[in-house]
Amino acid sequence: MKEDKNKKKKKEQDSSAKHMSFRSIIGGDILANDFLRRQTKLIILIMVLTVLYIDNRYSAQQELIEIDKLKKELIDIKYDALTRSSELMEKSRQSRIEEYVSNGGSDLQTATSRPFLIKK
Repeated sequence: MKEDKNKKKKKEQDSSAKHMSFRSIIGGDILANDFLRRQTKLIILIMVLTVLYIDNRYSAQQELIEIDKLKKELIDIKYDALTRSSELMEKSRQSRIEEYVSNGGSDLQTATSRPFLIKK
């Protein structure tokens, strides 16, 4: 008799497991299913790994955005440095220095004779 009861229970469980309708899924009966109860740890592990995957991807995208921003800033700084360097070169040319000195009212003049080396 006990065997008959066990067999009936197994048949009921098998039939309920095979007979999963949309209504039973929506009603939450699927959560009481034996298969899902046995695989709860695996499902939780998959959910945690999915959250970690999404977080990792989001972090990588944020870092790429930051890298692009820094690259643009670096290009701007390089152009500023190039501009300042060219301005300095233009202002330190000998003809410009002579103009500055002559416009400043100084008595300095450009040397007319070549420089010479004093030997001992």
